[in-house]
Amino acid sequence: MTCGILLLDKPLGLSSSGATQRVRRLLRLDKAGHVGSLDPLATGMLPICLGEATKLAGEVLEGAKTYSFRIALGTRTATGDTEGEVVETRGVPSLERGAVLDVLAGFLGDSLQVPPMYSALKRDGRPLYELARAGVTVERAARPIRIDALELVELGPDWLDCRVVCGKGTYVRTLAEDIAGVLGTVGHVARLRRDAVQPFDPAGMTTLAQLESDHAAGRPLALIPPDRAVGHLAEVQLDAGDARRLGMGQTVVLPPTELPPAAPGGDLTVRLYGPDRVFLGLGAVAPGGRVRPKRLFVAAAARSPAPETD
Repeated sequence: MTCGILLLDKPLGLSSSGATQRVRRLLRLDKAGHVGSLDPLATGMLPICLGEATKLAGEVLEGAKTYSFRIALGTRTATGDTEGEVVETRGVPSLERGAVLDVLAGFLGDSLQVPPMYSALKRDGRPLYELARAGVTVERAARPIRIDALELVELGPDWLDCRVVCGKGTYVRTLAEDIAGVLGTVGHVARLRRDAVQPFDPAGMTTLAQLESDHAAGRPLALIPPDRAVGHLAEVQLDAGDARRLGMGQTVVLPPTELPPAAPGGDLTVRLYGPDRVFLGLGAVAPGGRVRPKRLFVAAAARSPAPETD
């Protein structure tokens, strides 16, 4: 069974869902899901979970992401990128590198960001972008975001090339508009590439053309083992009996010496391993050491041997 994470270098002009479906059809898989959407006009790293690895997508979403992007100054568009019509123009002041660096530094750390109307967030079951295309604008609550790094790569007379390292839920299009506003003008994203998604190495990315060529030639897939995607979680090693019981949906109790550090205010999500370091999936450890299954890999749980009896 194909199971792992494929790092696709998504091409320009293809949606994240479209790219994922092409991979799924090529590999003839029942289950495949991408982690974090990229707009059709964005390129770069799109982790695609294949097979049982789709159960880990929620944990991968928590990782920091790195983007390179260009802000075109002087024009604001309806969509925040080059796809939308221009809705506002404003002069661009003379920009000095030092002043721009000061502006970018002001965006570092934790803050609140209002999601754009052209986004996949839903209101009453409908994506916001559907409402926006119908000419409807609704109030959106500001959401917490985190900017770990924001670098000025190059400065032009009416554009900025930047690189940002940010947390989950950050909209680069909104960030670009906010940066332009502080600089005294308006702007939109003219180019966007996702360079990396934590914890994956960008060197492991493959293009659709490479994937199709490898598949036609019968070369093995360059997949990342699923447990490497959740290496930030504490691990719990189970013996054969406990692994079998968890696979049957039961809970087990860990001895105090094997308990991972406690989670503040609730259960702790952990990686579960059976005998021979077989990755079983994710579990939740409650105070007192009770472990319950959370998202188990069916095939791995089935391979766990039955406990020996006298």
